[in-house]
Amino acid sequence: MFADSSGCGRLPESEYVELAVEVFAMLADATRVRIIMALRDAGELSVNHLADIVDKSPAAVSQHLAKMRLARIVSTRQDGTRIFYRLANEHAQQLVADAIFQAEHSLGGTPHHHRQAEESRAVVEP
Repeated sequence: MFADSSGCGRLPESEYVELAVEVFAMLADATRVRIIMALRDAGELSVNHLADIVDKSPAAVSQHLAKMRLARIVSTRQDGTRIFYRLANEHAQQLVADAIFQAEHSLGGTPHHHRQAEESRAVVEP
C-alpha cells in the first residue's frame, strides 16, 4: 500500500499530506464509499447498475463518478454507447476496508474482522 518505498512519502512533512487529505475528503461520502465497495465486488459496472446497487438515481451516481474520475479513483471503459466504471487501483478499496474495520472497533467488543482471523486460526491449529 505504500506509494513511496523510500519512506519520504510517509513523513509528516511530505508533500503528499495535502493530497491525502483531498482523498479522504473525496471518500467522506456514503454513496462514494458504497460505489467503491460495489466496484470492488463486481470489478466493472455501468452507471445504471451502480445506481441500482447503491439505491440512488443514475444522475446522482453519475455526478459522484465524475468527481471520482477527476480524483483518479475510478477509470472508465466505453462499449458502444455504454460507459463502464472500475477502480483505478487497489488503494481506494483498501482505504474503505480499513475505515470499515475502524468503524467496527467503535462499536466495542471484538470486531467482526478480528473474529474472522480468530476463527481461521482455530481451524488451522490442532
